[in-house]
Parts: sequence; C-alpha cells; structure tokens
Amino acid sequence: MGQKKLIRFNELKTFKNVLEYPTDMPGRWSEFFGNNHPLTLELACGKGEYTLGLARLYPNRNFIGIDLKGNRIWRGAKTALEEGLEHVAFIRSHIDKLTNYFAPGEVESIWITFPDPQLRQGKMKKRLTHPRFLRCYQQIMKAEGQVHLKTDSPALYRFTKVVCALYELPVLTDEPDLYQKTDLDDELKIKTHYEGLDISGSGRIHYLCFQINKALTAEKDEVLKKMFQTGLEDASGEN
Repeated sequence: MGQKKLIRFNELKTFKNVLEYPTDMPGRWSEFFGNNHPLTLELACGKGEYTLGLARLYPNRNFIGIDLKGNRIWRGAKTALEEGLEHVAFIRSHIDKLTNYFAPGEVESIWITFPDPQLRQGKMKKRLTHPRFLRCYQQIMKAEGQVHLKTDSPALYRFTKVVCALYELPVLTDEPDLYQKTDLDDELKIKTHYEGLDISGSGRIHYLCFQINKALTAEKDEVLKKMFQTGLEDASGEN
C-alpha cells in the first residue's frame, strides 16, 4: 500500500462519521444521527459525491455512503466534516452485508450511481440491480421505498429494466437519456467523478426509479439467467 493510502486509512479511523464493518447498528441510526429523519443510502459511493450532493440539498434527511474502498471514502468523509454536514456518514463494507447494519424498514431510499456494470457474462450476479442484491435491499427498506439507478451503461440500464419487468416491480421513472430533459430535479443534476469519465462512451445518462414492493421469487432467477445468455437486447425488446 502506498504511503498516501496508508496515511488516509489511518486518518479514516479517527473520523467520527466513518464506521468500518460496524456492529450493533441495526435500529440505532436515529441515535447515531440524533434525529428521526428519513435515511438514504448511496451504494458503491466511491468518493461520496452523490451522498454529499444529496445532503446539501436535503438538510432534514440523513445520508450514508457505502463502499469497500477506504481510500475513496476518505475524500467524501473529510469533505463532510469540513462542511459540517452532521447528517452524513459512511460505512466501509461490502454491499451484500447491508442487513448486518440496518433493521427492517429503516431505510427510505437507495441510490446506485455509476456502479461497475459488470459486463462480462459470468459477472451478472455482481450487478447491483441483480435480484440477489434487490432481496437484500428489500429487507432493510420501507415498503414504499425507492431505488434510484443512474448509469452511463446501456447494458446495465437494459438489464435493470428486464429485472423490473420479469419480477413485476413498478418503474416510477424511466429516462433513457436523462439530460435531454429540461426540467430535471436538482437531485438528478448531481454529477460524480465516474460520470465525467463517460467510460461506456454512450454519450447518454440513463436513469431508473423503481420500487421493490413484492417478493422476488427465486424460480425466476433461472429465467433471468437464460434471458441474459440469449442477449439482453432481445430480452428487453430494445437495441
């Protein structure tokens, strides 16, 4: 590990707004923040740009960014401390461990902003909108909670639409080319480092907002796998 990363990792342990693999936290976030405001998560938050952006917009909500990379979290956590954003925190951990940190119904909404789309065929289960992750989110979210996906990956966007259709999850908003809209909400104007890279080269930003308001039956996972193997474009009806 480089000297700079080592310094950041050591500093991270002193930040009051960072918890690394925390224990005994489910049901205690209102105590941690000192209020009963709604709780929003940003998954695979990187440097926390979206977590911070949302927190600046909504001072009466609480926000937690979650990522495994401590070097990235350091930047977001330090900025939050410097700006006095007391309603922002970060968790260093794996995404699939969420049920270790939150009680049922404790989370109001989840943002997934520019995650790794896991394009290789054998990586489908690592996509953060795969049913194995959605089942995890469902355990900690309120019944009416919303999942927001913002991505530059056409493949991840189409895949998520397939998932919503197959498992009959209501899609509240579907924007195939987000910035073509002229009346965007401020929360959709927030941009991250990875968005600026335009890794996919698509020149578009895709946005989906959906709910997980019914059981995701495991039997459909095999159907999804077969649909994926035959091509997502065919499964979604889009090219």
